[in-house]
Amino acid sequence: MSKAFYDQSFRLGILGGGQLGRMFIQEAVNVNLSVHILDPDPNAPCKEIASSFTNGSLKDYDAVLAFGKDKDLVTIEIEHVNVDALEELEKRGVKVYPQPSALRIIQDKGLQKEFYAENNIPTPDFHLIASKADINQYRSEFPFMQKMRVGGYDGKGVTPLRNDQELNAAFDAPSVLEKFVDLDKELSVIVARTPSGKMTTFPVVELAFNPEANLVDFLFSPANISETIETRAREIAESVAEKLEIVGLLAVELFLDKSGEVLVNEIAPRPHNSGHQTIEGNYTSQFAQHMRSILDLPLGSTDITMPSIMVNVLGEKGFQGDVVAEGLEKCLSLPGVYIHLYGKKVTKPFRKMGHVTVTNPDLETAKSLAMQVKDTLKIKSK
Repeated sequence: MSKAFYDQSFRLGILGGGQLGRMFIQEAVNVNLSVHILDPDPNAPCKEIASSFTNGSLKDYDAVLAFGKDKDLVTIEIEHVNVDALEELEKRGVKVYPQPSALRIIQDKGLQKEFYAENNIPTPDFHLIASKADINQYRSEFPFMQKMRVGGYDGKGVTPLRNDQELNAAFDAPSVLEKFVDLDKELSVIVARTPSGKMTTFPVVELAFNPEANLVDFLFSPANISETIETRAREIAESVAEKLEIVGLLAVELFLDKSGEVLVNEIAPRPHNSGHQTIEGNYTSQFAQHMRSILDLPLGSTDITMPSIMVNVLGEKGFQGDVVAEGLEKCLSLPGVYIHLYGKKVTKPFRKMGHVTVTNPDLETAKSLAMQVKDTLKIKSK
């Protein structure tokens, strides 16, 4: 019989000790769940609050195997991990969620695209290329978004190719060439799935991006879309999770084109930046839902308690070094404003340093407050 999570000897391991792990631990302590962290950064945000902290590479087979072998369950907060080691842990009887089989697909954007095509999941048209030279055969089809198949995240490993002049910026690496979408909105849905196959989705959120950093600036919950689009987006997210047979959270990033078609952009098998507002804006946060799903517990209500906006707090341009946060007191004086700083000791331009959630019964009022926060809270350096 497997050990219950509330048994004091139950050990949950997380590969990754950044802000996602930190917010997961903040939920886990509410139910006395022991959380142990592996991270390559000796000063990772989780270091001081984890039950134990191990400094080591997430991509090193031996480090991941050694970390996971005495755990009852291993999960992740970043998908760039050694899957071979996770497969070996599975063979040894350690539960690993999300499963290595799903991670192998998600780690490679080319395999992701092939998975969508094989399972009739709508996604923008694409070509797979092995190198920069292969782009030449598709030049008549410009524009594309080039996405490196492996290693890219947080806006890295992605570049637009609109014409011959932009080929200088192309990556010379195995990539996906994805046709541009006549975009209306970018949306996201987070779905949770348990080992017994129970599923629930969070309401659709709308994303607004910082074009320079290619990172989310604002998130709006709920999204300003029709009920038909809401239903379609949530159905697609559930379909992806079901076809992957994934256990845990899956963030499904979507394009809504101007004809009303919903297309999958890409997916992340973990808590996600597009779910941070759930801490204050929904009955159950994405972190609590991730915990519930991997432990095969009853899934919580995902209903919105109040309209909310999430503001990403990024390191200011021109600053790198020890963190100085400006404008905290002024932001804390605003109603319905909740500040989350991630405990990162060093800032650099566009690094994710925290987020702020603004809640208000009126979404337009929340937007006004969010702009005040955006203009006031600045992460600089000494």
